[in-house]
Amino acid sequence: MSESPSTVLQVNGLAKTYFLPKAFRKPLEVKALRGVSLELKAGETLAVVGESGCGKSTLAKVLLKIEGKTSGSVSILGKDIDSLSSKELPGYLQMIFQDPYSSINPRKNIFDIIAEPLRIRKVSLDEIAKRVAASAERVGLRPELLRRYPHMLSGGQRQRVGIARALITEPKVIVCDEPVSALDVSVQAQVLNLLLDLQQEKGLSYLFISHDLGVVRFLAHRVAVMYLGEFVEIADSETLFKNPKHPYTQLLLESTPTVGLAGSVPVVTQSEFQASDLPSPLNPPSGCGFHTRCPFAVERCKTETPKLRHLGKTQVACHLAQ
Repeated sequence: MSESPSTVLQVNGLAKTYFLPKAFRKPLEVKALRGVSLELKAGETLAVVGESGCGKSTLAKVLLKIEGKTSGSVSILGKDIDSLSSKELPGYLQMIFQDPYSSINPRKNIFDIIAEPLRIRKVSLDEIAKRVAASAERVGLRPELLRRYPHMLSGGQRQRVGIARALITEPKVIVCDEPVSALDVSVQAQVLNLLLDLQQEKGLSYLFISHDLGVVRFLAHRVAVMYLGEFVEIADSETLFKNPKHPYTQLLLESTPTVGLAGSVPVVTQSEFQASDLPSPLNPPSGCGFHTRCPFAVERCKTETPKLRHLGKTQVACHLAQ
């Protein structure tokens, strides 16, 4: 995958394998990521969707170097992330975590939580004070809240703290790992609108990980559907919701409440699928990983793994898609 001038994040063939020790036997392998490739452009939101356990959060952790990769490459603004130190990486890439309750330190006040990335980078105290005040104001946190502690804030305010902390280093890319799933619906709308405003003002790029397709349709420019650690369909948001090509994408749309998703017409219904659960990553099916659940599967699907191919405006990994 070649890197265009407007590309800020480039991922090629990213793989992550976990080894589970087992007494007197060869360790079990769990392939959480299986050759993932993606490209994120400046000012774009790319959503990664899929069931729990498909590898979405593992992708986020590997990109942030919270977990080490097994193989593949990741570059941001043309720089390999392996060449960036823990002090340098936050200036390029930051993360908004899913849980606003457990992702911030309860023993620190809000000022210190937001300022922590700057202290790690040895920024002067005067500069820290200025930037924390500006970041907090931008996300709608009143100045008096900066001396309070997390337990004194609401869930929405805590998530704004997480956003302010992510913005403080002025990164080009922010990974959003289910950033509104723990919030009430009304608060979700406030946080999503804030993310949109920040993107327009600062030209931020978001890798937005979610299982909520209503949120994804509202926010994302493009959508990548992940299944068993690999992408099975990638398309712009409008195309994917109106004309899903992969049977798994159709299952996701059929399984989602229709409020906010009017206009999407799945080709099949949920009852047509042969199983409802994701196969075990310890023993994934041969060939196409989805063939055990797919009502259209043929013999080829059981033996030959499909590769992503272009089909109109969509990239899809399915032998039968047309």
